[in-house]
Amino acid sequence: MIPNLAWQEHARCRDLDVEMFFPEKGRAARSAKRVCMECEVRADCLEYALRRREPEGVWGGLTPTERRRLARERRKVPA
Repeated sequence: MIPNLAWQEHARCRDLDVEMFFPEKGRAARSAKRVCMECEVRADCLEYALRRREPEGVWGGLTPTERRRLARERRKVPA
């Protein structure tokens, strides 16, 4: 299955330095999160990262730890 990535064309981070979204361990992701919070496709980005189980970087405004926590919470909710 090939994912639809058309949302990436509208991403606020599209023309920014990708390193901002992959901070070194122990560095704050605040700047990246700020960009995400103002992005119109934040939800699409987050869902993409969750489906792929993206292990690194800030996606949809969440760090890897925050995404893992969200994924666990979603599994607890009955369908």
